[in-house]
This record gives sequence, C-alpha cells and structure tokens, in this order.
Amino acid sequence: MRLILILGMALMFLPLSAQEVGLQLYSLRNQFKKDVPSTLKIINQWGITKIEGGGTYGLPLKEFQGLLKQNKLEVVSIGAAFEALEKNPEKVVADAQAFGAKYVMCAWVPHDDNKWDLEETQHATTVFNKAGKLLKEHGLVLAYHAHGYEFRPYKDGTLFDYMAENATDFTFELDVFWAHHGGADPLALMKKYPKKITLMHLKDMKKGVQGNNTGHEDVETNVVLGTGQVNIAGVVAEAKKLGIEYMFIEDESSRVVEQVPESLSFLKMIGH
Repeated sequence: MRLILILGMALMFLPLSAQEVGLQLYSLRNQFKKDVPSTLKIINQWGITKIEGGGTYGLPLKEFQGLLKQNKLEVVSIGAAFEALEKNPEKVVADAQAFGAKYVMCAWVPHDDNKWDLEETQHATTVFNKAGKLLKEHGLVLAYHAHGYEFRPYKDGTLFDYMAENATDFTFELDVFWAHHGGADPLALMKKYPKKITLMHLKDMKKGVQGNNTGHEDVETNVVLGTGQVNIAGVVAEAKKLGIEYMFIEDESSRVVEQVPESLSFLKMIGH
C-alpha cells in the first residue's frame, strides 16, 4: 500500500505533456526519391514514431498512410507553403486533417534575398495571424519556422522580435541551426518567448562556419547533434522546462543515415 502511495505521488509530479524527439522527413528527401517503403522502415528502425512531413512522395494518400501505420509512424506536424496559407488556408486545414496532424508549420516566406524588411515582416505576420486564427478554429496550431533572415536588426532588437510580439494567432517552430546562423541565441529566444515557441528543429552547425542573415547555407554543414557550435544540450533542457511537445531532428546533409543514430545517442546521453 505504501509503495502504491509513493508511486501515485511520483506520478503527480510528472510533466503533463509528453515530449518526444521526432524526425523532419525532409532529412531523407533523397532516400524517398529511390524507395519510399524502405525509407520509412529506416525511421522505424531508429525507434522514432513521430514525424513532420505533409507529402506522400508520389503515392496515393491511403497507400502512404498504410505504410506509416505499418512502421508505427504518426504525422504530428505538416508543412504548408506561405502562398497556401495566404490564399487557401481552408486547403491547409483539410491537408492537416487528412494526416491527423495537430501542427502546421511554414518554413519559408518567399522574398528577394536582398530585401527582408519591416514591410515584409508585417505582411507575413498579418498572413500568419489570419491563417492561424482559422486553423485554431479547427483545433490546429500554426507555427512559423524562422529561417535566419528574420534576425536582421529592428529598433532595439530584430524583425523576429516584431513577429513574436505581434503573433496573436500563430506560434513558432524554433530551428536552432537557423536561429544561430542568423546571429541569434536559440536558448535566449526560448527564455524570452517561452509561450511563443511550440515546436523545435534540432540541428547542429559545423564548427568554424560563419553565419549570415540570408537563410542559406551548404547542407553539408549539418553535423551530428552535440558536435557542432549550437548549444544542443542547453536548448533541449530548456525545451523540457517549457513543455515543448515535439523536437524534430532535421539533418539535411548527405550523411543523414549515418548521423541520425549518432544524434539520437547524444540525446540519450544528455538524458532525453
């Protein structure tokens, strides 16, 4: 009886929301081009069950969903183009519902590389708030994946600060690689906007790489988590504190199949 009481008390102090490490399917884009079933099987063998995706790689949706079920994979977040969110958010809702996803993420706002200013930022913020409100009405969460160009200076902070402070109906997916590459401190952002960041991309940057605010970089600068210049251990610890539900590994390098297991080992080593 005493043991049951102790266990019951312990359960009271467990986090209310689960936190899992998933995979952004873009990591395996080249593998999917060759063999969809085998690629999904690789993810299953890694022990990953939650994924961020949205496409079916040329397969009928029902067939693709069958393969997901076979490999015990659940799509919890899908990607949506900015144009779709701006012009046809109803279709985005339908796509998310078709996959049974809870989150919708937008990874890029089309723009001239030499022009990302307050006007662009304000327009994007308006589009995200409008679409996010509709998604919210359908039980979905919209998260904008900042890509680096948003960290250009604005007033006493950055254009990202403007977006975060005016985000009433959308949240953010923090890609720690791109935040760091754009000149920001991912951990500081998490502490500054604890309620605005709902998803994360875990990605590390090769040591010695100099960032910029373009949102572009050689994919081969993606390295095993914990071996680069991003404070992965720090952001993972903070994500636990904030109760961020999903952290997706994204590895865009040609070494992804070799590197993801090593990244998972690192996360296990630091106690996730």
